[in-house]
Amino acid sequence: MKRVLTVALAIAGAASLVAGCGGGTSAKAVAPVTTTIAPTTTTAPPTTTTTRPLPRPTPPPANPYADVPITQIGIIAIPKIGLLHPIFQGVWLTVVDHGPGHWPGSAMPGRIGNSVFAGHRVTHTHPFLNLDQLAVGDKVIFDMSYGIFTYAVTSITIVQPEDLGITNPTPTPTITLFACNPKHSAAQRIVVKGKLVARKAKPKVSQA
Repeated sequence: MKRVLTVALAIAGAASLVAGCGGGTSAKAVAPVTTTIAPTTTTAPPTTTTTRPLPRPTPPPANPYADVPITQIGIIAIPKIGLLHPIFQGVWLTVVDHGPGHWPGSAMPGRIGNSVFAGHRVTHTHPFLNLDQLAVGDKVIFDMSYGIFTYAVTSITIVQPEDLGITNPTPTPTITLFACNPKHSAAQRIVVKGKLVARKAKPKVSQA
């Protein structure tokens, strides 16, 4: 039976408390003294810090079986398990049935942030059948129209379907591949994470 990973992003806010202390001292005057200090005004130049927001996945589709366009965005290769497969945009089951689907809103491969992909384990083309055979350091390669990006696996974990952390944004280019676990069951999720270790730009094709 097919199931969709239900993920809701929980964003925790943090507040900083700044406490100010003031104190004074007094002493017995020996002779009256008058001191005049010319007033000074110091204006700090305005500072502006602009930080580009990290890509955040959109909510899971309300109807995972929606009839949406099937759009290929690239190719994924995992040499360790002999995988070479087209990848598509979206995590609707109607998309994932064709191959690994990129979670809308998450980073695109090669870009800053967490690039999240869902894939089938044992049904259809079962691209993520052997994710459990991967080890830390194994390569995951994305061939996109704008470049080729190689990631190294950093962890393979098993989580519960309601885990909220696997799609969290990251400040550096990372990937998350996930599928049902164990094989022939949707009781858990197997999650493979990796970090970007190499990139290769593609030459631009000139228009005649």
